Amino acid sequence: MTSPLVLYSVANRIATISLNRPEKRNAFNPELVSSLTAALLEASDDEEVKVIILKAEGTTFSAGADLEYLQQLQQNSHEENVKDSENLKTLFTTIYYLPKVVIAQVEGHAIAGGCGLATVCDIIFAVPEANFGYTEVKLGFVPAIVSCFLMRKTGETIAKKILLTGDLFSAEQALAYNLITYVTNSDKIDLTVQNFALKLCEETSSNSLMVTKQLIGQTTNPALENALNLAVQINARVRESDDFKKGIAAFISKEKIKW
Repeated sequence: MTSPLVLYSVANRIATISLNRPEKRNAFNPELVSSLTAALLEASDDEEVKVIILKAEGTTFSAGADLEYLQQLQQNSHEENVKDSENLKTLFTTIYYLPKVVIAQVEGHAIAGGCGLATVCDIIFAVPEANFGYTEVKLGFVPAIVSCFLMRKTGETIAKKILLTGDLFSAEQALAYNLITYVTNSDKIDLTVQNFALKLCEETSSNSLMVTKQLIGQTTNPALENALNLAVQINARVRESDDFKKGIAAFISKEKIKW
């Protein structure tokens, strides 16, 4: 029997959603993106849920896109790449616009799309050992969709440093960049996140949480939808470039890329 790609449970008004591809380092493929979006919407509609915790099974939060997925992208038509990019946009905007608070519990590396998944959440806890990074430029790709959220968190100077180098950085650096909220030791993160979520459940109004989250999103990102629509088109176009094909081919064959 195949294990579900996403695990879902509810206790004490807290929904816990876990990526469940540990053997693939919780890498994205279309099925995982779809399943995760569905789980988030289920939690949004569940009247027994007030707060959502997003985490991952295994030792990696998410390594971004998986190899088979990357190979498939090279065969896609422009229309298929636009549709695929729209699905990724839908995942991130679902978290961003969800009427309930989403807390990321990052206990392993969060790379490329996985980094975007973590940092688009409302509150982000990470262990000191976790590395973050938008590595797309090293593969001939662009972090188009995630950049729309990143720049509003870090500012342009830090965003350029992160996105143009593609370098990995530590949880402490992510905290300094305003990318995440807390750094918490691995032996304490479960209890710390649970207590934080319970505190929200017990001490705050559901309606006030929803309206405050909407207020922040609408006042800080008034042009977000336009930016995301442009990012989707850029995403699809770059997937057809020679550099993307060269970068993915080298990555798949584990060869050093000569740019």
